[in-house]
Amino acid sequence: MYSGKVALVTGGAAGIGRAAALAFAREGACVTVADRDRAGGEAVVKKITDGGGRAIFVETDIVSEAAIINMVNKTVAEFGGLDAAFNNVGTMGGFTTATGCTMDEWESTIRINMTSIWLGMKYEIPEMIKRGGGAIVNMASRSGDSAVPNTFTYITTKHGVIGMTRSAAIDFAAQNIRVNAVLPGFIDTEMLHGAAKGAGMPPMHDVAQAMVPLKRLARPEEPAELVVWLCSDRASYITGNASIVDGGLDACT
Repeated sequence: MYSGKVALVTGGAAGIGRAAALAFAREGACVTVADRDRAGGEAVVKKITDGGGRAIFVETDIVSEAAIINMVNKTVAEFGGLDAAFNNVGTMGGFTTATGCTMDEWESTIRINMTSIWLGMKYEIPEMIKRGGGAIVNMASRSGDSAVPNTFTYITTKHGVIGMTRSAAIDFAAQNIRVNAVLPGFIDTEMLHGAAKGAGMPPMHDVAQAMVPLKRLARPEEPAELVVWLCSDRASYITGNASIVDGGLDACT
């Protein structure tokens, strides 16, 4: 599916990003794993190269424009171009409301959840145009088309990611650039479990049993498989889409 193609994954050291990087490699792509976690990112690269694939790690501060330029430039220098990108980095931010949110929390969450994705697209798209087209998937959330209490900054930014995705999809469709978003629900990742613990919530496995029609958390590989498919030629007529991966939870609302 990806023979001769190049994929870039931010936040590729763990969770859904790690699963996506491994899936891109399995399908034949050369992969750049970008993350600030060097040990985790290099472990993913080793797993890919040990399996006969090609991959590099680029240590990246995703809120730095210079770091993102470096990430894209190193990818192109190593592999000759860029065909697919998964802009995956995100944070839950704090548990707060519009009146309780501080300026520091607002600006930090905006930078991580939105500015990083804008900057990714800003420098990924020109390289894809040079290849005659490409595909991008941006990490949003099921909360990007709904809301839950006391997560004001997170909800705001994830709605924003969907808006950026759809806007870019329209702007660059004529250049054969497709841009989509994935909206995961409860995924079995360290970030989710950490956020639940910080909010004093019950264990997320218990929450999923009570709320999700499929009665479980998703494995990181499940949304990752959708990402890889959306970036492939098999999804060639899909752009500007926001795909929910939540075990049926959205159907209940």
